[in-house]
Amino acid sequence: MDSVPRATPLRRAPVQRRSAERLTRILDACADLLDEVGYDVLSTRAVAQRAGVPIGSVYRFFGNKRAMADALAQRNLDRYVERVRGRLGEAGDGGAARTGEGGSGGGWRAAMDAVLDEYLAMKRTAPGFTLVDFGNQIPVGSGCAEPNTRVADRLTELLSGHLVREPDEDLRRAFLVAVETADTLVHLAFRLDPSGDERVIEEIRVLLRAYLSRVLD
Repeated sequence: MDSVPRATPLRRAPVQRRSAERLTRILDACADLLDEVGYDVLSTRAVAQRAGVPIGSVYRFFGNKRAMADALAQRNLDRYVERVRGRLGEAGDGGAARTGEGGSGGGWRAAMDAVLDEYLAMKRTAPGFTLVDFGNQIPVGSGCAEPNTRVADRLTELLSGHLVREPDEDLRRAFLVAVETADTLVHLAFRLDPSGDERVIEEIRVLLRAYLSRVLD
C-alpha cells in the first residue's frame, strides 16, 4: 500500500521567524472565522483583517481560500500526531505495547485509546476543526491525497515503533480500515450530541479493539 504524500498547499514556505508568525496568525484567523461564518462565507480579505496583516501577505502563502483551508487541515494533522506522540511518551517505553494489556506502555489498546481521545479532544476544542478536520469536511486538497489515508499513514509510522511492529502492508491496511470506521462513527456521535455521544464513543472503542486484535494481539 503506497503512502500518501504530505500535502503542500503553501505557495511559499516561511523562511524567517516573522513570516512563520504571520502564517500562524493567518491560519488562526482562518480557523476562528470558519467557526463563526462557515466555509462558503469565508474570504481571504476577512482572514487578512482578522489576522491584522495586509491582503498581500495572505496571497503570498495561498492562492485562494481552498488552499488556506487545506493548510489548516495539514496543521491540524501535524498537531494531532504531536498530541498522540506526547500521550505515548507519557505512557513510557513502548516495549510493553506488544501485548494487549500491562507494562509501562499500557499495551496497544492504551495506544488506540490515545489515538481516539486526542481526536475527540481536537474535535471538541480546536477552532475550525468541525468544518476542516484533516480535510474531510470540505473539498480541499488534491484528489489523490485522501485525508483518511494520510491520517492512517502518519499513525502507522508513529505507532509501529511504539508497538514494536514492522509498518508492513497488513498494518497499514488495518489502520486505514480503523481510521475510516472511526471517522464515520465519530461523526455519528457528534450528530447525536454536539459534544459527542459517550455511548457511541464507547462502542467505537469496543469495535476498534475487536477489529485490531486480529492484527496486534
